[in-house]
Amino acid sequence: MSPELLLGAVLAAAAVVFVAVPFLREKDPPRPLTPADAALATAEERDRVLAELKELEFDHRTGKITDEDYRAQIGPLRRAAVALLPSGTAKEPPQQRFSAPSVPSSRSDR
Repeated sequence: MSPELLLGAVLAAAAVVFVAVPFLREKDPPRPLTPADAALATAEERDRVLAELKELEFDHRTGKITDEDYRAQIGPLRRAAVALLPSGTAKEPPQQRFSAPSVPSSRSDR
């Protein structure tokens, strides 16, 4: 057997082992979701639903979707979007309060 053929066989075997090792490893169990991962997954789902709403609105405005189909699809999407909003955003926005001006206006004499 020639040394070149032997070297080629060794290199081929090494390449096969190198490629096969990741497939032969045991799968690690999936790690539990942390609160940050859960929040990220919720935000991604919310963004997906909002994008669907935007696309549905665009399709309705351009005439690709009839009024009946639009009404049938918009309700569930809106409910899903509201359910995915952070808990504090569903409330009434706080009222802004402005203080009285501290410097009197010079135009009061007119």
